[in-house]
Amino acid sequence: MSEQKSATKVPEGQARFFKTRQMKPNEKGYVGYETIWEPFQKEVEYQTPKRP
Repeated sequence: MSEQKSATKVPEGQARFFKTRQMKPNEKGYVGYETIWEPFQKEVEYQTPKRP
């Protein structure tokens, strides 16, 4: 049968609005990736408009 290899360490990826990190392998040997999103825009508190 096939032998399981140890997962190679992948550096953290960085794009304009998100970062990806390699997660630890689980009991089956699957290595996943975690995605961390940065906000696209700022939220401002709503103010009621002035009356005409």
